[in-house]
Amino acid sequence: MLAVRFLIEGRVQGVFFRASTREQARRLGLAGIARNLADGRVEVIAAGEPGAIETLAGWLHHGPPQARVDRVERSPWMAQVPPGFEVG
Repeated sequence: MLAVRFLIEGRVQGVFFRASTREQARRLGLAGIARNLADGRVEVIAAGEPGAIETLAGWLHHGPPQARVDRVERSPWMAQVPPGFEVG
């Protein structure tokens, strides 16, 4: 199992980004969380099969229709990821 942290910048808050990410992640069988950060970014932590992580990573580069993604940073996540995928 692979775990990754994504930081998404752009118009990503108030456009259903977190809820849409949860739908995509659950469809892919991933665990993790999507949450807003105080600086306007969205943080996504996802864990699961590498192929599913890559599919989610591709989706995060555009997000839901109302979003505008300017940048996606990716880094390994070493902490435990609880089962299920939630919005924080």
